[in-house]
Amino acid sequence: MPPKTRARVSKRAADSGKDDDGKTAVGKRKKTGKAKESSVSAGSPEYCHWLMKSEPESRFENGIDVKFGIEDLKALPNQTGCWDGVRNYQARNFMRQMKVGQLAFFYHSNCKEPGIAGVMKIVKEAYVDHTQFDKKDVHFDANSKPDNPKWSMVDVQYQRMTKRFLPLSELKKYHLQHRAAGGPLKDMALFTRARLSVQPLTTEEFDFVLSLEDKEPL
Repeated sequence: MPPKTRARVSKRAADSGKDDDGKTAVGKRKKTGKAKESSVSAGSPEYCHWLMKSEPESRFENGIDVKFGIEDLKALPNQTGCWDGVRNYQARNFMRQMKVGQLAFFYHSNCKEPGIAGVMKIVKEAYVDHTQFDKKDVHFDANSKPDNPKWSMVDVQYQRMTKRFLPLSELKKYHLQHRAAGGPLKDMALFTRARLSVQPLTTEEFDFVLSLEDKEPL
């Protein structure tokens, strides 16, 4: 039986084509009808760190609150939940690359102050997202069939809060600095593929962002 309490991600964050500044994301593909499914390319780079977006503030879809912040994950049994509701093929493919033990930033999205709130760990690799078959769920997909499911999810476990909240505004300043003069955040997906709710991070990006929690805000 699937858990009754589930981690939810923002469908809007995944599919709206807008970043948390409300601006059109760089590299956004023009929508022409239904999105075509793509699989992970054999030549795709392998990542071992991630950034995953969810909404910490209440927002209702079809009468259901999709709110799920890091405190909600922390409050679950074993501080573990399934990361369901991803309905973007590229984000889904990134989840399918995840391995047990890898770390991800929990990113608060679509809120007053978006940014990185904490760290979580992948504790179960990609498996079928049951919400795609639930007609009462906001993420129901009538085009997905049990014998050929389209969507996957992973299980994540709370590790810790960051020593201080790392806001998008501060990360963007570093991104612009590094893009101009070189640095680990120059190509960070948070700014080059901003619409994705699940994003890969290089080891250099992850380590640099984590180092910011011990520094004064920029």
